[in-house]
Amino acid sequence: MKFLSVCKDGGPDSPVTGLFLVEIKSLFSIVLLRFGGTREAYHSHAFNAVTLWLKGTVTELVMVTDENSVESHLWTAGQLKYTPRGLLHKILPGPGAWALSFRGPWADTWTEYVKGRIVRLTHGRKVVE
Repeated sequence: MKFLSVCKDGGPDSPVTGLFLVEIKSLFSIVLLRFGGTREAYHSHAFNAVTLWLKGTVTELVMVTDENSVESHLWTAGQLKYTPRGLLHKILPGPGAWALSFRGPWADTWTEYVKGRIVRLTHGRKVVE
């Protein structure tokens, strides 16, 4: 549970910083995000999310079948974006990109596409075998 706390969103190596207004994983989260770069891996999330882009632009790369089959979407300030929990994607932020994210309850696992294979993760970014 988090209230008014600042930390990396997506683990200690993440280039995204979050101001967690509230995070109760079993219920919902509201977090203000500052994008300082992109994660190397395509990834899904443990939650469904609705994101309001506040500042800047971002390109979302959505994996269709593998890293060679990708759809691209451009998001700009003022747009709302729905991210279902199973979507494998990567966000490429422009300079100064900010967003407000409303997240649903967490599932126990989510995935990353690392070196040509799917890796399943759980809380604390622990790998599930």
